[in-house]
Amino acid sequence: MNIYVSNLSFRITEEDLRKLFEQYGEVSSAKIIMDRETNRSRGFGFVEMPSEAAGKEAMQALNNKDVEGRNIAVSVAKEKSERSSDGGGGYSRGRSDNKRW
Repeated sequence: MNIYVSNLSFRITEEDLRKLFEQYGEVSSAKIIMDRETNRSRGFGFVEMPSEAAGKEAMQALNNKDVEGRNIAVSVAKEKSERSSDGGGGYSRGRSDNKRW
């Protein structure tokens, strides 16, 4: 089960995250997402647990729990959506009609 964890303290390490979830079962991986430019935590991460039952128990127990002074949010991770292949970059280049040049 892949679990999304947000509102993490910037001081939380991947090892801290792993230990937090290991109270409820085996953890395959724990990953905190880092900003590419600053190499600082972005305040969210993912935990992979092989047992769905343990994952659900962890989500129920940890959602809205105070960890390092912040109430974390824990939910099932959504699949990463595919990015648009139109090359538009997601913005209109200043034209209100959004047509190509």
